[in-house]
Amino acid sequence: MGGLLNTILLTFFSLIIATVFGMLLAMGRVYGKAPLTTIIYVYEKIFRGVPLLVIFFLVYLGLGQIGINLLPFTAAIIGLALRSSAYQAQIFRSAINSIPEGQNIAARTLGMTKIQSIIHIMIPQVLRLSIPSWSNEFTIVLKDTSIALALGVPELLRVAGQIYAIPNYFDYILPILLVVAIIYFIIVILVNKILGYIEKKYKMAGFEVSVER
Repeated sequence: MGGLLNTILLTFFSLIIATVFGMLLAMGRVYGKAPLTTIIYVYEKIFRGVPLLVIFFLVYLGLGQIGINLLPFTAAIIGLALRSSAYQAQIFRSAINSIPEGQNIAARTLGMTKIQSIIHIMIPQVLRLSIPSWSNEFTIVLKDTSIALALGVPELLRVAGQIYAIPNYFDYILPILLVVAIIYFIIVILVNKILGYIEKKYKMAGFEVSVER
């Protein structure tokens, strides 16, 4: 159960951080100016292009070299969040671009500032439009938590490895790994069902966001 809990916590915290940071990146890219937009563009390219395992080692070992020593669990959360935020920024940016600019103009004529328009008009719609793509991102991040075993994080797969490493348990390696696979599958199905319900409830007719992973 400890491994399952750690997997869930890794997924939860990394997605929360990535969602907030990804939204800020998207807003900065759409509404910002150079050099901010250039910096965000480079950030997205780097963290979408570098393997997650390399990001883990850069965060855990790289920061350790300059005196910033992180727990493996913390380093895994940061690594997952950095990579996911780069993809979520793309998701949110596509959602922003799909919303007619006239809504912002109308908000400004009603006396709203640009920040108020973004907070009260844009962000609620962006979140609703992003649910389908965000559910895919959840699935990817959940599965990617298994890579945290490289840092020694006792997540689901690592705990399974510790079990079949026990003498007389190695013969059960296939059933143990099948149980792990089933647990991942059940979590994905349950969360996607919930997100699917939320998507249908808050779906915006005539709007669609398409993002390539």
